Amino acid sequence: MEDLTAYYKTERNQEWRVELRKSKKAKERTDIKRVSMPEADPHVRNKNSEEVNKGLPADKAVIEASRCLDCANPTCITGCPVGINIPKFIKYIEKEDFLNAAKVLKETNTLPAVCGRVCPQEKQCEEQCFYSLSLKKDPVAIGHLERFAADFEQHSGQMSVPEVGQPLGIKVAVIGSGPAGLACAGDLIKFGYDVTVYEALHELGGVLKYGIPEFRLPNSIVDVEIDNMKKMGVKFRKDVIIGKTLTIDDLRKQGYKAFFVGSGAGLPNFMNIPGENLNNIFSANEYLTRVNLMNAANNDYDTPVISGNLVAVIGGGNTAMDSVRTAKRLGAERAMIIYRRSREEMPARVEEVKHALEEDIEFMNLHSPVAYSGDKEGKVTSMRLQKMKLGEPDASGRRRPIPIEGSEFDVEVDTVVVSVGVSPNPLIPSALPELKVSDWGTIEVNPETMQSSVSDIFAGGDIVRGGATVILAMGDGRKAAAGIHKYVGHLVKAN
Repeated sequence: MEDLTAYYKTERNQEWRVELRKSKKAKERTDIKRVSMPEADPHVRNKNSEEVNKGLPADKAVIEASRCLDCANPTCITGCPVGINIPKFIKYIEKEDFLNAAKVLKETNTLPAVCGRVCPQEKQCEEQCFYSLSLKKDPVAIGHLERFAADFEQHSGQMSVPEVGQPLGIKVAVIGSGPAGLACAGDLIKFGYDVTVYEALHELGGVLKYGIPEFRLPNSIVDVEIDNMKKMGVKFRKDVIIGKTLTIDDLRKQGYKAFFVGSGAGLPNFMNIPGENLNNIFSANEYLTRVNLMNAANNDYDTPVISGNLVAVIGGGNTAMDSVRTAKRLGAERAMIIYRRSREEMPARVEEVKHALEEDIEFMNLHSPVAYSGDKEGKVTSMRLQKMKLGEPDASGRRRPIPIEGSEFDVEVDTVVVSVGVSPNPLIPSALPELKVSDWGTIEVNPETMQSSVSDIFAGGDIVRGGATVILAMGDGRKAAAGIHKYVGHLVKAN
């Protein structure tokens, strides 16, 4: 993306413009092949934190935008949890009006540069694209174009600040600065509320900072988007643990009239198998937080993480991919994914699996750990794996893994990262016994308004879903902002 500002200021390349005009004239948009995202060399990038996907050059972005058919019924929008006007922003790119494309994105999306990188568009907007549904061709690369427009604006020096409503004089608190909280705060400030976001950690961004490595989502990208929210008027307070440092009642006394809880699912799950308490066996949460947020990879910091030469990551989701690829970058000679189902059943994005394979990550599918062994110092030295086979589909729709008796064998390891899911952060529910929660510890809400059993408390994201994508959390945040606006409507009228 380094060349974007220069591109915008200099004469356009003529070759691709001729190609574009020809495609328009012949009305053969559907014959234009979908663009590919340039990527860093896998055998270089697996040794550093360089971002893997490099972003589209401007000429390719315009050609890709020209593929959009501007459907009368744009089903792509129905596939977007935050309701981006996808054809509108894409048509601005086609007309080379990149700054207005970014403005359209920010009408409904607080974090377009983030979503353009980590949102699973292939399962959402792109899956609903006319190309996918009717033509059975590659869909328009909506995610690539979203990233392009957002990055272009960031590099242009002409960042737009969305308009906000007239101040209503009503205070709303947002608990958690992850994607759900940021989306909620972004909409609330547009309504005109006095919004303060409370973050327990020393950095803003929640899971965007502690859970996603820089090779997928650079911290600088998150910082720019949050800085733009500050310019809109959103206030942020770090190092404040709601339920400990301050209570909800404390905030009520300070004049807050409504609350959004977006505290996430930070409680790691384990498998409860023998030896799991040995040293150098981490949860993925701890492992990634230390590296991503606490500079554990830097020997000058006091927050080291042991990451050896023989690293096994248990799990098959995006967090498992992030963990194993991080281990490779920290110097592991052998970095392994251990997953009890086949590769086809893995919940990780296809792109993440592809990148991991390119980076020499070893996949041991249809295997599951049953025990760990350690040395006299209590450090893990090996794991016992059992081979699995697939049976009938279970409740998730995936074929159920069945252990194969007598198939156990040992594999040498010096570090293990367990990535088998997370549970909701229990702090807020435990501090509010009147708050209704599910058997899994998630806050129960009205799915239309995201209002909880406590009338002035709304919630969304992983604290409600128990673990989901960034964009689904953002959709919850937007829905909650609308619910809060409706809830405090009588106060607005009184003012």
